[in-house]
Amino acid sequence: MLRDITLGQYYQVESVIHRLDPRVKLGGTLLYILSLFFFRNFLGYLSAVLFLGILIRLSKVPFRYMVKGMKAVLLLLVITVLFNLFLTPGIPLWSVWKLTVTKEGLRTAAFMAVRLSLLIIGSSVMTLTTTPNNLTDGMERMLRFLKPFKVPVHEVAMMMSIALRFIPILLEETDKIMKAQIARGADFESGNLVRRAKAMVPLLVPLFVSAFRRANDLAMAMEARCYQGGDGRTKMKPLVYRKRDYVAYASVAAYLAASIWLGGLK
Repeated sequence: MLRDITLGQYYQVESVIHRLDPRVKLGGTLLYILSLFFFRNFLGYLSAVLFLGILIRLSKVPFRYMVKGMKAVLLLLVITVLFNLFLTPGIPLWSVWKLTVTKEGLRTAAFMAVRLSLLIIGSSVMTLTTTPNNLTDGMERMLRFLKPFKVPVHEVAMMMSIALRFIPILLEETDKIMKAQIARGADFESGNLVRRAKAMVPLLVPLFVSAFRRANDLAMAMEARCYQGGDGRTKMKPLVYRKRDYVAYASVAAYLAASIWLGGLK
């Protein structure tokens, strides 16, 4: 299960999506996610699926690699669908014990499942095609308008990038600790949910020790390189918009126009 989490990982391959400016990918991902919450019919979600399919095709990242990240949130997805399925009032279709499935609940549950799936996969496209350094630079440039308000934009972007990058590192460390304890006779699979949760407690101490050690090593490395924050820093590779970036902006704008029109139809 831990290996199925793809958030924060970078898939290195040569593609047009990888070469895009990180600001384009950050802004496009945000607009894509927002668009998913305005659809009211099947056509709107169909346009979102087609647009995401084109992006995945252009990114050259295997689709099974992106879908693999869905396994980590499958339980949350199932719970969300069930809540919407049984707790939405409307026209009854059939009853299961004391729970009633309604026409509106079935529609809402289906749309919610599709929406969450597209949200997760769409976010994965950005993280899988953008390096942590580029993410930091892109977020810093996009939040630059907050500097007059004394907001430490560089530090905020740096913290977000480091947190995102630490996710796969800590998952890999957790997997190593679990394998070491299983080799010593620990059992993480048998028993009910409460027993399995208690069995995970011994993982926390070595995991926290490892996390603090890695954080200390990172801090020492930054100090050894005389890191003093974002004031006065220059970029070895400054972000510059190119023709492909403007084409990408135009494509996102066309998608938004089409999705708003299709998604608003009744």
